[in-house]
Amino acid sequence: MFPPLYAVLDEELMQTPVVKCAKELAAAGVELIQYRAKNLSSRKYFENCATLAEALANRNARFIVNDRPDIAAMVGAGGVHVGQQDLHPSDARRICGTGRWVGVSTHNLDQVRAVANAPVDYIAVGPVYPTVTKKNPDPVVGPALIREARKLTRKPIVAIGGITLQRAPEVFAAGANSVAVIRDILESRDPAARAREFLAIAARSQNASVTEEKSRGGKRNG
Repeated sequence: MFPPLYAVLDEELMQTPVVKCAKELAAAGVELIQYRAKNLSSRKYFENCATLAEALANRNARFIVNDRPDIAAMVGAGGVHVGQQDLHPSDARRICGTGRWVGVSTHNLDQVRAVANAPVDYIAVGPVYPTVTKKNPDPVVGPALIREARKLTRKPIVAIGGITLQRAPEVFAAGANSVAVIRDILESRDPAARAREFLAIAARSQNASVTEEKSRGGKRNG
């Protein structure tokens, strides 16, 4: 099953050392952790990613590097996430190889269609809600785009952008397999405890989905 919580560690929002936070989130059950640092030099970004890859290597958490498939490959990360202005997912795949995940950001249905059959392991869709973690965010798409994207692909869909505890159930109900969370985790008093709350919501949402599917199956067979 695809990890239901995708924690994104944005260097500009970190309130505790990034490695300490990553370890605590992994211990709390977060299985997918991305590191994002838009304003660091390539050297410093590489060094931080190498440290994180080593710190998470023996934990049940896949480490994803933002933007840079070359760094992901060099540090032995679990994958890379690319945006619309980065390398094409096919090129990122060629650099990373088949053993690492490649994820891609999309912001409208045309972009979802363009990568529906691309060599990617998941498709991020957003921003679902207003977000301030990017300086020039794309237009807010709302949960409706999640529902429409779900019709176009069987690949895991990650909802991103303004996701909070209150909004997460609506996003899962729309068809997202996972929620990418930045500010609501990083700015909480206890990021690990916050992550556990998200995981609990995800579990309830998944159980509700399974129950609904069984109910539909029963009605069809009845």
